[in-house]
Amino acid sequence: MTPPDEPGALEQAARYLGEAADTIARLTEVCLADVVEAARLLAAALRAGGKLLICGNGGSAADAQHLAAELVGTLTIDRRRPAIPALALTTDTSVLTAIANDFGAERLFARQVEAHGRPGDALIAISTSGTSANVLAAVEEGRARGLAIVTLTGAGGGKLAPMADVAISVPDDRTGHIQEAHLALEHLLALLIERELHPA
Repeated sequence: MTPPDEPGALEQAARYLGEAADTIARLTEVCLADVVEAARLLAAALRAGGKLLICGNGGSAADAQHLAAELVGTLTIDRRRPAIPALALTTDTSVLTAIANDFGAERLFARQVEAHGRPGDALIAISTSGTSANVLAAVEEGRARGLAIVTLTGAGGGKLAPMADVAISVPDDRTGHIQEAHLALEHLLALLIERELHPA
């Protein structure tokens, strides 16, 4: 027997999806120019022989891995092009736990930028709040090493946005909706990078 609908569940679900759609709809007005500029900056780094490093925590860690997968693999299966060098700094548990144990969690990504980052590379730093200490430290390390910096945050950009060459700030302060928008923007970044490097 199907249990009765929880009172208000349908209304809550409809409201949530409506808010998510509203946030996505506002990206064209608020973020589009920044995304295009970021894609050009990242494509320029790649064209010159650089690579992309990507970091974030929690859902943003999943975003880092997802974006790297789209670039190293391909955004769509029918779009065959050379692999694009991108590395998520969120995937190697041995490296992550060693750094956390020996240097503290705030150095999780900065230590990897120190190891892998070279002048001409680019760092994509993802933080819904724009205040994640280990993401900020990664950007500081990247800046010191001559990396281009692109940030993805929520409304206002927190401390992260002013540190970026290009800051993409979703016009929302709710974590879930920021993350949903980030995924759309990350797919768009991958699409635009593909277009810049490997036009059809």
